[in-house]
Amino acid sequence: MQILGIDVGGTGIKGAIVETLNGELASERLRIETPSAATPEAISIAIQELVEQIHWTGPIGVGFPAAIQHGVARTAANIAPSFIGLPVADYFSAQTGCPVHVANDADVAGLAEMRFGAGKDAIGVVLIVTIGTGLGTALFSGGHLLPNTELGHIFLDNGLEAEHYASDAVRVAKKLKWKEWGNRLNHYLITMEKLFWPDLIVLGGGASKKLYKFAPRITTQTPVVPARFLNQAGIVGAALFAEEQLGRAGAGAHAAIC
Repeated sequence: MQILGIDVGGTGIKGAIVETLNGELASERLRIETPSAATPEAISIAIQELVEQIHWTGPIGVGFPAAIQHGVARTAANIAPSFIGLPVADYFSAQTGCPVHVANDADVAGLAEMRFGAGKDAIGVVLIVTIGTGLGTALFSGGHLLPNTELGHIFLDNGLEAEHYASDAVRVAKKLKWKEWGNRLNHYLITMEKLFWPDLIVLGGGASKKLYKFAPRITTQTPVVPARFLNQAGIVGAALFAEEQLGRAGAGAHAAIC
């Protein structure tokens, strides 16, 4: 099955058609700058532009930087506060004319890694951390997702919010060397380890491509590995999430008929 996957990030909105059978991209990956205002109207216009560029008319999955409960945004990280309380799935569906399914961006990235990537066949507890404008997290136990963990917003023992201390945006803004920033990320990962004792930590996002530069600074007991999909995980995972939702809707309709 082919589904359009879209990843809404703090700096860019990326999308491609995904073959959900194997997690491979079935089209060119397109990117549009995230509007500076990042309001519902501005984001929806950008998504519509991307959909039109790909010439897509089918189902869409969207990874979104917010806690999403039954299609409604409950938080707004690096986007306009006016998203809070908005039924974003319905809103984007109306704007694009396509059935749209929306989930937390880190959660969908985690789905991609658990099905086809670094978390495939992993047992126990797996923590996936996406490193970008902020710090996103997806927590799995026995292959099952606990949605909307948003653990990048916890406060560390130094009094700072984690993503304001150890995100890639902080590294760039403060012009930190990889080793310096690696110490900050390690502080965060050790905190996560003490809270959840995961069996595996998977690092995603653009910074994960440079793991070899800061890996010596990571001192967790838990193995830490780079994500397979890197910064494409959100696109692939968004499509997988939409596929899951379509499957559940189909199963419900079948049960109703029976």
